[in-house]
Amino acid sequence: MEYRYIGQSGLRVSPVCLGTMTFGSMCDKKTSFAIMDKAYDAGINFLDTAEVYPVPPRANTIGITEEIVGEWLQGKNRDSLIIATKVAGAASGWFVPPVRSGLTAIDAHHIIKGVEGSLRRLKCDYIDLYQMHWPDSVVPREESMEAFDSLVRSGMVRYLGTSNDTAYGTTKSNMIAKYQGYKRFESIQNNFSLLNRRFLDEMVEMCRREKISLLPYSPMAGGVLTGKYNTRQEVAGRFSGYARDNDSRIQAMVSRFVNEKTLASTARYMDIAADAGISSATLAVAWSKQFDFVASTIVGATTPAQLDDSIAAIDFELSEDVLCQCDAVHNEILYPMG
Repeated sequence: MEYRYIGQSGLRVSPVCLGTMTFGSMCDKKTSFAIMDKAYDAGINFLDTAEVYPVPPRANTIGITEEIVGEWLQGKNRDSLIIATKVAGAASGWFVPPVRSGLTAIDAHHIIKGVEGSLRRLKCDYIDLYQMHWPDSVVPREESMEAFDSLVRSGMVRYLGTSNDTAYGTTKSNMIAKYQGYKRFESIQNNFSLLNRRFLDEMVEMCRREKISLLPYSPMAGGVLTGKYNTRQEVAGRFSGYARDNDSRIQAMVSRFVNEKTLASTARYMDIAADAGISSATLAVAWSKQFDFVASTIVGATTPAQLDDSIAAIDFELSEDVLCQCDAVHNEILYPMG
């Protein structure tokens, strides 16, 4: 297993990270345990969760995922695992999280409340990587970084990261940290896949120059790149369930991930994967993890068997010919997710 460092931190992680957002909604505790066991046995030492998981976030389910992960951690060698979680982003943003009465902000109060709750549910005395789930457009970054820094100095958190952030926001935060002597963001967790290459337009320059690692989420584009939605039939999957949800935000997500361009691109990637002798899911994960600015690619599952394709990608290197074929698909069907 090749372990990689996150940013300039001391965190060494497997090139594939187990995302847990399905635990407690799309799969029960027993299945969640089996998924984590399989990942751990395969050498995956990195787990990512959040205080608002499972998805979709509901007032009556928030925190369940961390509780499941925390129960599984008991009896494990804590030093052998890198645990990442997130504080809910600001309610002034794209989504009002059903936590702390929907009044969340990235200020000292909510950051401290968030980490205390996560530690309690995870049954841990420290978190390896604590991340801002999404930015706050109101609270100054100076206040946010001071609060995050206090967590590291207290020993509750080892390192810091951001998520769903911009090049400007991430760089500004780290410049504040530099001049104020605060701990900086070592990672950024953004959407990145064969169907969504937007990160390459600008963010990659920031990561390379500032030595910040990307932790890509949704490398299979929410399961779209497995090809299951290309059957045009009702299938078990995240977006099949979301399609029946009346929430306008969730409907917008469905149309972004599952549309004519994403399905056409996926059909092409399926052919490329077949010619290479791998599944389209393995192709998607292997493509995501092969960039020099990527520390670990976050994958999810609702059954242990679904992990097989991701595990196969851990040591799989795509040939230059396959990479060129993938680029050709993108050049012909630009930005299928918009």
